Amino acid sequence: MRRTILTLASFATLIAASLSAAPAQAANDRYCLQGRSWGYPGNCQFASYQQCAATASGTSAYCGINPRYAYSQPYSY
Repeated sequence: MRRTILTLASFATLIAASLSAAPAQAANDRYCLQGRSWGYPGNCQFASYQQCAATASGTSAYCGINPRYAYSQPYSY
């Protein structure tokens, strides 16, 4: 019985930790590697333009801002 309770508590802790870590991932996908082989929006796993540009270097790909990031913030006048 004690083992079952500890297992369930551990599982609940893991689930809670994974749910709280989800918003932090959004900052890591600010730029997308785009091009013919990547499509649109492309490979959106880059936190900085420099990271994306280094990956695109020597290929026919280019970097653009992630549309989910670009259009997620309301426009202010």
